[in-house]
Amino acid sequence: MRRLERMTDIARGGGQEPSPTAAPPAAYFIADVLDWVPKADIASMEHPIFALRAGDTCVRTYERGGIKVVVKAGPDGRATIHDKDVWIYAVSQLMEALNRGRADVSRTVRFTAHDFFTTTQRQTSGEAYRLMGETLARLAGTRVETNVETAGQRERTGFGLVDSWRVVERDTDGRMVAVEVTLPEWLYRSVQSAKVLTLSPAYFHIRSPLARRVYELARKHCGYQCRWRVSLEVLRQKSGSTASSREFRRKMRVFVKRNDLPDYRVVLTEQGSVAFYPRATRGTVAQIKDLINGALRPEERRGLQPIATTDSVHAAVAGDVLHGEFSVIPDPADRRSLRAIGGRPEERGGRPPIPTTDGVHAVVDNLRLPVD
Repeated sequence: MRRLERMTDIARGGGQEPSPTAAPPAAYFIADVLDWVPKADIASMEHPIFALRAGDTCVRTYERGGIKVVVKAGPDGRATIHDKDVWIYAVSQLMEALNRGRADVSRTVRFTAHDFFTTTQRQTSGEAYRLMGETLARLAGTRVETNVETAGQRERTGFGLVDSWRVVERDTDGRMVAVEVTLPEWLYRSVQSAKVLTLSPAYFHIRSPLARRVYELARKHCGYQCRWRVSLEVLRQKSGSTASSREFRRKMRVFVKRNDLPDYRVVLTEQGSVAFYPRATRGTVAQIKDLINGALRPEERRGLQPIATTDSVHAAVAGDVLHGEFSVIPDPADRRSLRAIGGRPEERGGRPPIPTTDGVHAVVDNLRLPVD
């Protein structure tokens, strides 16, 4: 906190005089917002710009739907999905400042290394400071050529993942204290036009590079819908994975078995695609519908046979629970247990909970799905 106050003092003309080579105060934004939430630009969530492993020096090309992204590694290797934390940190600070009406926003962002480490769930050891230097070098060295549109502008352009960076201050041990990075114009346009999405507070706790990338795609495509389905091959391409199709399928099976992704449950369907369901009532209902309709793989049913339900129960669950009215009632013979799966009272808009049978009750318990 004292370091941020000192940086603010300098920017306002007080405290220590800036060096002759320092940028004028209006030329940079001081990242001093303490209660920001993580946000990422939509364009980089959709397209595989960042590497999933360190040491990638190959030129990677991604083409889909008229969009082309070419990523070239610099001398220090290609920037990784964990290096992207610098982007997320800067974008989050800038968006919070814009939302508060601050006029000092700039694509050059100055911040303390310690605040970056603590808010992105990193260690604050001496090794962390050394790795920070490597992160900034990879971001500056990695070059991207793309026609992806940001803020309504589509152009064939090339840019570094940061235009430039420098250490503004060092402590007595020579470790960087204050850091300044200049974001590429391509990214800054997304900030100015608010083309960003809020990430889960648990995002920085995701350590697996593939899991981080899959979460980004789920957040971008599923969002607040009840599900998102995608083929394994398309998911492999969108993730930027360099694994073979067979190896990627194996990784996804392990991933699905663990199923610890924030905000979303992940399953493999009978058709060989991947389905993402929000960890909320709408996702629970959608997954039960798919289970009843036989869309899930046997292992996702945990040994259960497709559910035998009365027509009325099937109609109730297969209907639009969150937005529809129901006149059907489960068969009296099946009403040994009632379960409300219609959402919280405020989500139901005054409608009563939907009663269900033991069959659906058992499925919910067996899959360990939350029923809000």
